[in-house]
Amino acid sequence: MRTSADKPSQCGTAVNRRHFVTTLLSVYGLALARQAFGLDPGWIWVENASPDTGALTLARYPQKTELILLTDRPPQLETPLRYFLADITPNEAFFVRWHLSGIPTSIDLNSFRLEVSGKVNKPLSLSLNELRSKFEPVSLVAFTQCAGNFRSWFEPRVPGGQWGSGAMGNARWKGVRLKDVLDAAGVQAGAVQVGLRGLDVPALDKTPVFQKSLQIDHARDGEVLIAYEMNGEALPMLNGYPIRLVVPGWYATYWVKALSSISVLDQPLKTFWMDKAYRIPDNAEANEEPQHLASATVPINEMAVHSIFVKPAPGEQLRAGQRYELAGVASDGGSGVRGVEVSSDGGRTWSDATLGADLGKYSWRTWRANWAPPTKGTYKLMVRATSNNGQKQVAAQWNRSGYQRDVIEHLDVAVV
Repeated sequence: MRTSADKPSQCGTAVNRRHFVTTLLSVYGLALARQAFGLDPGWIWVENASPDTGALTLARYPQKTELILLTDRPPQLETPLRYFLADITPNEAFFVRWHLSGIPTSIDLNSFRLEVSGKVNKPLSLSLNELRSKFEPVSLVAFTQCAGNFRSWFEPRVPGGQWGSGAMGNARWKGVRLKDVLDAAGVQAGAVQVGLRGLDVPALDKTPVFQKSLQIDHARDGEVLIAYEMNGEALPMLNGYPIRLVVPGWYATYWVKALSSISVLDQPLKTFWMDKAYRIPDNAEANEEPQHLASATVPINEMAVHSIFVKPAPGEQLRAGQRYELAGVASDGGSGVRGVEVSSDGGRTWSDATLGADLGKYSWRTWRANWAPPTKGTYKLMVRATSNNGQKQVAAQWNRSGYQRDVIEHLDVAVV
């Protein structure tokens, strides 16, 4: 199986998703996984077909059901479409994305500490129990996704992990406010950013440690969480156990897993992961042209409004004259989804879909719409969402990194 080999990347290695049909976990990768997780040979397996993944490889890791495998070192696992029919994504089906191969595979809670240092009056060293007992617990439902989700849908194709639609999920997170922890440490005057680091480490000295930063006002806005529960349970190991950052409305690159260090800074953090990686063209649509790349870029941040089809699945055939329930999900960066529209004639006419439950402004919204194709043939279905702040999906978009997709999506469906 292909691995990222600890080469700094913006969301993985260049991979053709269709090559997975002939790929199995290598003896090397499987041995590493077994050694890391203490597994017997039956705990990680692969197969090459599924009703809603086509010719993509599936793999099963500890605490996970079978997920679509991009790389095994570090694990990058994509959620199959069928799990997006529900408001909440199950923990065992939630996507996995790490940047460095040295990921934590066991945690001793007796020795684990979250260190808070830098421009503070009182440095802290907090156990998980102290986080639970000393700070007010809060919870919210929040959608998250890899910045490169849908990268394989960009045309022309771009390098990077060739995610389909499954590098995303919606969960109920419980933890403590980052603001409360910072207030307990006493942020000093002159602080400008908060640096964040997890327990994952690079295999090579030359590989940059994974670190991210937030502006101090964002870190203290009361909505950023240090989460210790996911859907009412402890975080799965592959999703950041024992604690991770939750930055609602922002792409998952800021949701540092296995969070171990918070540093209050009086200067902007200088790191590959802020200065070189995860950057987009400095315009509202994160748009540029292959022949005219944008000269100005900024770190990716707030998620764009977007919607997709979950049903019908790619390749699914429908029958003429029979009613069919179209379904999908829509999301944005935190104003909430106002509405979703669908078209069955390539965008000439549109009709409103019915939105699912509203679980909060940071949650995705499921949507459904009934459709009865009148005759046999091929139909171009389209879906578009509008957020409460008026943002809409765009007709066309491309950027060199395959980030922040917000295109009006279409699906060609055969009706028999």
